[in-house]
Amino acid sequence: MNPGAERPSAGVLGLGIIGSRVGRRLRDAGFPLAVWNRTRRSFDGLPEPENSPADVAAKADILQVFVSDDAALHGTVQALMPALTPRHVILCHATVSPHTVQELAEQVGARGAALLDAPFTGSRDAATIGQITYYVAGDGDAIERARPVLEASAKALIPTGRVGRASTVKIATNIMAAAAAVSLAEAVNLLRANGVDPAILADVLETNAARSGVTDLKLPCLLNSDFAPRFSARNMRKDLRLARELAADGQDALTAAMLDLYDRACREGYGDEDFAAVAKVGSPASPPAGA
Repeated sequence: MNPGAERPSAGVLGLGIIGSRVGRRLRDAGFPLAVWNRTRRSFDGLPEPENSPADVAAKADILQVFVSDDAALHGTVQALMPALTPRHVILCHATVSPHTVQELAEQVGARGAALLDAPFTGSRDAATIGQITYYVAGDGDAIERARPVLEASAKALIPTGRVGRASTVKIATNIMAAAAAVSLAEAVNLLRANGVDPAILADVLETNAARSGVTDLKLPCLLNSDFAPRFSARNMRKDLRLARELAADGQDALTAAMLDLYDRACREGYGDEDFAAVAKVGSPASPPAGA
């Protein structure tokens, strides 16, 4: 028997850093797979992209959407809309406003299909080895239908309730990730400025309460000046803007300060680098603002 015969058909829309890797996980697991990318080109290890999102929906029941922001998500879902039927489940993996995903879920529901709010944590390397954690919100039956597709790239699925709550959780956790990266960057720069090799932090943090998953991931990047994007500074800036929109009145001082730093990182030409590149903001080697 075809090893993919009993698996739901899968579609991946948006073949960037994460989407392309999730697509390969699905392919390797034997799922029937269709893909689409806004910029049409071939991707190693993936089927030839379809011409449109609707063409993906014609071939696939469970649709994973990996795009960058509210506008891209809205455009992709609208392009899917004519092809949607009750057999379809859309998984929205973008970090976007909860209001956007709620609005789109209502529109998709009117077509008889389902849209799940399913942002994730885990960057390039986690996606490569199938260790993404998905925060999932929406209809329980739709979650179960989508579960085999999600599990092809997942370490864990964490239910969060109704549509919109998963996006809110993801935005909240990204405040914490940004804070860890910013504080680590400032610590590394402080040590260097005072003649201390910041590599000592690898030992110090082993027994220090300041250690976190972010410090484990980003310290080697900072020590080696490796700013290849796992999650870009531009995307972190977008998520901090979302956080400010959702914040309780007067309770976003840290978020505001970090957003200013990431605005500066993007102006200084680091927007497409990893969000740890905030360490380079204001350095003498920075390119001119607006680069």
